[in-house]
Amino acid sequence: MRAFLLCVLLAACGAEDAPKVLRLATTTSTRDSGLLEFLLPPFEKKENVEVQVVAVGTGQALELGKRGDADLVLVHARSLEDEFVAKGHGSDRRDVMYNDYVVLGPAADPAGAKGKGAVEAFRLIAATRAPFVSRGDKSGTHIRETQLWEKAGGVPKGEDFHLDAGQGMGACLVMAGEKDAYILADRGTWLAFKSKVDLVVLVEGDKLLFNEYGAILPTHEKADRAVGAKLLDYLTSAEGQRRIGEFRVEGERLFHPVGEGQ
Repeated sequence: MRAFLLCVLLAACGAEDAPKVLRLATTTSTRDSGLLEFLLPPFEKKENVEVQVVAVGTGQALELGKRGDADLVLVHARSLEDEFVAKGHGSDRRDVMYNDYVVLGPAADPAGAKGKGAVEAFRLIAATRAPFVSRGDKSGTHIRETQLWEKAGGVPKGEDFHLDAGQGMGACLVMAGEKDAYILADRGTWLAFKSKVDLVVLVEGDKLLFNEYGAILPTHEKADRAVGAKLLDYLTSAEGQRRIGEFRVEGERLFHPVGEGQ
């Protein structure tokens, strides 16, 4: 009997010590860049939490939050984020970090996009029918890409040079490299992948390429808002912001803490 009670007691203690699960719905750029592997472990250790990351496009991440299948979302499409909160699906949206997008392409640059503004570069790509790899997945990058195409005269749907990949940022970069194609990418994922693909930066610094990331607490009853709030607080704390700023790949910073000047 004593042995049985001891086993029950040990099992109960083990259950209390087991880490709490936190479901983070975020973008492929935060995963593919390597940021989360650097940023999350101190939080997990301190709070005894296991963060389960689901990396998808921003639209899909917000959908997970809407259904209560995520305790926090970390995404980068401000218009969709504001709509998500306005419709009551989320609350307490906070700026977390930022970087920028770059237009990449083959060094030969057949469209002549180098040094142009983002919209003009897209016009030239369309005019020369140079291959362009599109995320095609309603991600934050895809939304920005679509906005640039619209400013350049319209999204080239159905055109054979416009290749809808429907995949994450890393996979799309690999595809663009294989096809000598142009692509819009966030700088963080580009820096993490640039040694793996034969592409170069052709357009950067345009104000239309600014890329801001925000975190939101889903309001669905299935979401664990208490544990989600802990991660939200960490991401926007002095420690979280410091670690975001410290993250480097080959000596280059991929993301900027939101408190830094833009």
